[in-house]
Amino acid sequence: MKLIIGNKNYSSWSLRGWLAARQSGLAFEELTVALYGEEWEATKREQGEFQPSGGKVPLLWDGDVVVWDSLAILEYLADKVGRDRFWPKADEPRAMARAMVAEMHSSYFALRHQCPMNLRARAKVKLTEDLQRDIVRILSLWAEARARFGRGGPFLFGTFSAADIFYAPVVSRFRTYAITVPGFAQAYMDAIWEHTWMQEWVAAAEAEEWTISAFDVGATA
Repeated sequence: MKLIIGNKNYSSWSLRGWLAARQSGLAFEELTVALYGEEWEATKREQGEFQPSGGKVPLLWDGDVVVWDSLAILEYLADKVGRDRFWPKADEPRAMARAMVAEMHSSYFALRHQCPMNLRARAKVKLTEDLQRDIVRILSLWAEARARFGRGGPFLFGTFSAADIFYAPVVSRFRTYAITVPGFAQAYMDAIWEHTWMQEWVAAAEAEEWTISAFDVGATA
C-alpha cells in the first residue's frame, strides 16, 4: 500500500488518513507532498497516480484499489483488518462514535477557517460566536463520550479508535490557539498528544522546511 499525504504541519485530513493507516497495522509506503505550491500543482498535472482524487490528499493506493478522503480510507482499512480495530464493539458506543466522526467530517467550519492546523505555531485567536459554538459542541461531545463509554482508557471510547483519529487534529488546533478547556478535556488532549504516533507526526512536522504563508498568519513558529 502507498499513502500520499500533504505537509504534516498543516494537513489535518492527511493526519487522519495517516493515523488510520497506522491503526490498521498494515505496512504502507508514505509519500509526503508540499501542498499549494507550484511544484505540487505541476505534480498533480503530470502524475496519474493522483487521480481520480483530483489531487486531494490523503490518497491511498492498494494494488489496483485507489481510495481518497480520510473517512473512506479509514473505512476501507477497517474492512480489510476488521472493524473492531477502529470502532467500539457494542452497538451503543459504536453508533455514537460513528455519529461523532461523521459530524467532524462535515461540520465545524468556523474552527477550520479561523484556526487552521499549524503544529509549529502558538497564537491567540478571537473567539467569535461561531467559533465558540463549535468549541462548546466539541467539548460537549467529548464529555458525553468519556462519561458514558470512556472508562476503559484515556481516549473518547476508552481505547484508541476512529473517533480519536478524527478529533486528533482538533486537539492540535486547541493547543496551537490556546483554547481554554475543562480538566477532563485537557486530560484527553494530553493522551492524544502523548500517543506515540502523534509524537512521531509532530516531530516530522517540526522538521519540515515547507511553509504556507496563508496558514502562518498571526502565528509564531
